[in-house]
Amino acid sequence: MSLSPVAHKVIGVAAIWNDRQQILIDKRRQHGLHGGFWEFPGGKIEPGETIEACIEREIMEELGIVVEVGDRLITIDHDYTKFTVRLYVHHCRHISGEPQTIECDEIRWVTLDEIDQFTFPKANAQIIAALRKS
Repeated sequence: MSLSPVAHKVIGVAAIWNDRQQILIDKRRQHGLHGGFWEFPGGKIEPGETIEACIEREIMEELGIVVEVGDRLITIDHDYTKFTVRLYVHHCRHISGEPQTIECDEIRWVTLDEIDQFTFPKANAQIIAALRKS
């Protein structure tokens, strides 16, 4: 018996900092996977797209803001039941625009001290731990 191949998603994720040392998080819409959880914004890398280009595009599409993508913070592989994801997380700097809730329910700028008050999907614990170290 052969197991069906597991779908693999590659995702660019942004840890967006403002000049007050706050990070942008957004609350996922209620329906779908991890509905109502908070997350670091990002999305699937398109064929032929660099991680940096993906993050810039996704952040513009989801939040309507311009970011400058900086150094890689962490790469995370996470297994779900039906698929695996690889998250490429980059430090980003907020350049311009006021964040909009285009594809999410809510947006917050938070400090690392405040971040524990929000519920994130499991894979995000490693991102938060890496942010605290960096």
